[in-house]
Amino acid sequence: MYFPMSYIIFLFTLILSSIISISSSSWFGAWIGLELNMLSFVPLITLKMNSYYSEAALKYFLIQALGSSLFISSSFLSIMFFYISYIFILLALLLKLGSAPFHFWFPQVMEGLNWPQIFLLMSIQKLAPMILLSYLLINNFMTKLIILFAILSAMVGALGGLNLLQLRKILAFSSINHISWMMIAILTGDIFWFIYFIIYMFILLSITSMFYNLQVFTFSSIIQSNQNSILHSILISFNLLSLGGLPPFTGFIPKWMLIQMMVNFNMYIPLFFLLVSALITLYFYLRIIIMFILLLNPIMNFNMKYKSITLNFSMMMKTFFNFIGLLLPTYLLLF
Repeated sequence: MYFPMSYIIFLFTLILSSIISISSSSWFGAWIGLELNMLSFVPLITLKMNSYYSEAALKYFLIQALGSSLFISSSFLSIMFFYISYIFILLALLLKLGSAPFHFWFPQVMEGLNWPQIFLLMSIQKLAPMILLSYLLINNFMTKLIILFAILSAMVGALGGLNLLQLRKILAFSSINHISWMMIAILTGDIFWFIYFIIYMFILLSITSMFYNLQVFTFSSIIQSNQNSILHSILISFNLLSLGGLPPFTGFIPKWMLIQMMVNFNMYIPLFFLLVSALITLYFYLRIIIMFILLLNPIMNFNMKYKSITLNFSMMMKTFFNFIGLLLPTYLLLF
């Protein structure tokens, strides 16, 4: 997961732009931060002269430019039409996030990126719009509107990932589903959203690092990978189960906390849709894991080479985060 040294300045401005948007005292300052964020991420996409990278960068630029124009236009309307402008600002932020019903661009852009850029798009690029989303909780109507979009994102992210063979598209719809959990977490409190986001980012780092080292993008490429081994199969399986929120992995901890908070706030209808969507997403994670289980059998293995267990210290350190729920009595702190 490396970028060339010449692109360090773009990584720096990427993080700086998120801080500018978060700490801004006006919508105009937040818009400047979002624009700087977009202009910093586009060069990181086009690291090589590749038609897929160029197409993904163009799609990302056009969608983000549309969201930015809607954002700044709506903020100007807040002087005369306060509540209407906040609704349009919400729609602009949902478009920038790739949340349903404005999710159409997100899997298409993801399909043209490499794994380091995918990690940035699914983690750091979500930071500023999600926090700006929390500033829109001004009345009960906006809260119900965010709950409605969260339910829609949960179902779209769950049903859209079914019957897909591309790993990048599967993670894209998984990200749309996780956005719904983060939107509900914002309603319960900023601390719960922050915990969920940090844990999700570390789990995503371990998965994208594993896929980047193996250079796999589809189911068939995982099967044909010469670097595939028993250790890789076990680590990828555990990482995906943690991303799906299966207990007792670390990914279940923020979901359990959020479920308890939603029960305390009597949010049973959104909780029902989130739990159903979590089960569906766990299903298409299990489709990948079952393939690994079959390949562990020498009779079912399509690779004729003997694959020894190779130990990568960096990979083990990134993956270790998913086993905190197994090794530490973390769940006792939640009671």
